[in-house]
Amino acid sequence: MNKLKKVQYNCHKATFLIEKRTMKPLTFFERLELRIHLAGCSVCRTYQKQSVLIGEMVHQILYSDKQYHLNEKDKQVMEERIEEELKK
Repeated sequence: MNKLKKVQYNCHKATFLIEKRTMKPLTFFERLELRIHLAGCSVCRTYQKQSVLIGEMVHQILYSDKQYHLNEKDKQVMEERIEEELKK
């Protein structure tokens, strides 16, 4: 299979490139690979939109004057979920 065909079907690499792009510029070939993949993959297009939205939300939280606090019940639920995941 030629290299462009592999790119079309490689969601793992596409999601990696979507996230890498938030940290530093992609190379010309990486941008090309991502564009080709996104042209044919609605799942990765959705992932890209969600990634942008999450990034904007985190930025708003980090750079806002508001302070966010979890109540004790929410903290406990989160701690339990983390512990369950760590045991897997």
